[in-house]
Amino acid sequence: MKMLRLNFENKLLPYDVLQKALNIAKKLNVTLPEAKNYLFKAENFTALSVLLKYYKEKIDLVYIDPPFNTMQDFFISEGRANSVSSVKNKKAYSDKMPLEKFLLFMWERLIIIHELLSKQGSLYIHIDCKTGHYIKIILDEIFGAENFKNDITRIKSNPKNFFRKAWGNEKDMILFYVKNSEQNIWNDVKMPLNDKEIAERFSKVDAYGRRYTTIPLHAPGETKNGITGLAWQNISVPEGRHWRTNPSEFDKLDAEGKIECSSNGNPRIKKYADEHEGKKIQDVWIFKDPQNPVYPTEKNHDMLKLIISQSSLKNSIVLDCFAGSGASLLAANELERYWIGIDRSDEAINIIRQRMIGQYTLINF
Repeated sequence: MKMLRLNFENKLLPYDVLQKALNIAKKLNVTLPEAKNYLFKAENFTALSVLLKYYKEKIDLVYIDPPFNTMQDFFISEGRANSVSSVKNKKAYSDKMPLEKFLLFMWERLIIIHELLSKQGSLYIHIDCKTGHYIKIILDEIFGAENFKNDITRIKSNPKNFFRKAWGNEKDMILFYVKNSEQNIWNDVKMPLNDKEIAERFSKVDAYGRRYTTIPLHAPGETKNGITGLAWQNISVPEGRHWRTNPSEFDKLDAEGKIECSSNGNPRIKKYADEHEGKKIQDVWIFKDPQNPVYPTEKNHDMLKLIISQSSLKNSIVLDCFAGSGASLLAANELERYWIGIDRSDEAINIIRQRMIGQYTLINF
């Protein structure tokens, strides 16, 4: 099957985009001082071009929340972020580009991001339904469709748009791609069960107040001559089934008080709620954004920490080249990752600096 590609005005081949970036970096001739964390006040294609010299295939995680091509200006007024134009407000950034210009804008930056990612690296790009399908086609071309992992639906707000002649909108999306689908960092972070799930799944309570449930010691399928077909404590395995493991292991569980017989005499293993590892996180998330953000479109802090925890390691480098409020940089710092933030907005840089996110070097060009 041939790869589906988008054609738009001034689209360059990936090689030509990288050559453009290398020429910019050569002309600037910037030498980065040695540091663990960097904050660039710069146009992000320019800053990414400089990073190519130092960080090619060294960044384990890129999270970006780029403009969504909303055709709005975003402002900050009296400490609160909004999108209402006013001469009294400070403009945070403008999100007004014709579609083809927006696609070119993203195409060139995503090509450099792909070069910067390590072989175990991941990209999470926050986008919405108006442009997300275009961005996915672009990402398939750059990363390869085989390196697409998830389209995550994120519940971002309470129900709204009550008077709009369409369904309300309380979600956006996160596209998750990796450099190599067999090598990406995946820490298998689990979500704890909530109280209702614990009560439903672990309906029994022992003498010490610990919630538990029981599961059979046997599983479907007969063992004709093997050890998992033998009796345990004079209890024969039911017809058509076999013991889950060597019956001698059951003696240890029994000594620990972890075996309980059912009403009809079948032995069952006790599984305690406080020993449960948590549940697999699915692709629909509920992480509502701050009601009073310090910067327009500031994202949920717990969501950012989940992404960073799942797809990077301690001392990995995390990059956000649309840093905005710096929420992702703060989350990376809290999780003991190194970080690189880029933003051209004076207001964004001021807010990031007010956050006091550990030690970093500010680069301005």
